[in-house]
Amino acid sequence: MSWFLLFIAGLLEVAWAAGLKTSEGFTRLWPSVFTIVTSVGSFVLLALAMRQLPLGTAYAVWTGIGAVGAFIFGIVIMGEAVTIARIASVSLIVIGMVGLKLSSGH
Repeated sequence: MSWFLLFIAGLLEVAWAAGLKTSEGFTRLWPSVFTIVTSVGSFVLLALAMRQLPLGTAYAVWTGIGAVGAFIFGIVIMGEAVTIARIASVSLIVIGMVGLKLSSGH
């Protein structure tokens, strides 16, 4: 269950990052509200997941999901550049998250 909570927390991190971008520096009301709500939800679920998971593993996977998710969101929704170097770099993040999951013992 803790891995599921951590995964949802990571997805909410992607959501608040996207909201932060669309809030235009908190100058747009509804994207700003969305950003605040999803960031609080992300932190709460991360805290719940950390009851069972080691700090380093949980935090690294949470930020990794956020980073990879924001990367994908940026490409698919915002039209950001796709380059071999960017894909290779984000692949290293994914490999690291898989390694942490496999070595966590949970």
